[in-house]
Amino acid sequence: MKTMIEERWGTHPDDVKCYDTDKLRKTFLVEKLFAPDEVLMVYTHNDRLIIGGALPVTESLKLEPVSLIRSEFFCERREVGIICIENEGIVSVDGKEFRLGYKDAVYVGRGSREVIFGSKNPANPAKFYFASAPAHKEYPTAQITPEMRRTRDLGARETSNERLLNQIILNEIVPCCQLQMGLTELKPGSVWNTMPPHTHSRRMEAYFYFKIPEKQAVCHFMGEPRESRHIFTGNEQAVISPSWSIHSAAGTSNYTFIWAMCGENLDYDDMDTFTADKLL
Repeated sequence: MKTMIEERWGTHPDDVKCYDTDKLRKTFLVEKLFAPDEVLMVYTHNDRLIIGGALPVTESLKLEPVSLIRSEFFCERREVGIICIENEGIVSVDGKEFRLGYKDAVYVGRGSREVIFGSKNPANPAKFYFASAPAHKEYPTAQITPEMRRTRDLGARETSNERLLNQIILNEIVPCCQLQMGLTELKPGSVWNTMPPHTHSRRMEAYFYFKIPEKQAVCHFMGEPRESRHIFTGNEQAVISPSWSIHSAAGTSNYTFIWAMCGENLDYDDMDTFTADKLL
């Protein structure tokens, strides 16, 4: 069993204007988050968010503390959101088991000492995507059931952005400090997400793209609204989005993504939107 973490530094928008494609990808793209019987993580200095993936195949995997956070146990000063993205699994928090299927989630509150990922069937191992942010207060660990999810139908077929927004971890659903997570599913024939694009200066975000069909890709757009850059992403890859950056994408087919945000404002709709005319 292995736990591995990578560190990413914060950036200034003026500096990013000078990045070539290779540096842009090294700074913002997370290429690998899953490996059999490993927990892989990336720590970004943008609001100190951690994103990661756990793939328990032959054994259960414990969420271990890492040197970057210098804590006795992972959730000593952190909260965690976990979403199952494939097959069925079990998340155990301090001995209490939560059984998860696709899109099911668990919020793990600060102070939880032991978090363990397991698969219900090793022949079809579960994949867990998680995000973690510093927490100033302890809130109870809780499972978010399908009935608790909030959904919104967004976009339209005519503008190629018809999609279903699943709000999963929000403070209106479960008490939490600053972490918010959800899952957006683009419908067949639609390829654009988060259109029109926006920024939210009071929090940063990470996009994790998955269910991208073989030989297809997603082009993620980032940067200041009139200084945008793009990063091509493959299946089960993520992009770190600083608070000053837009975050939208277009795919060569429809796809699904998980958004994870942290910062000082928990109002989901707190954003500065840029319609097409403002991008010209």
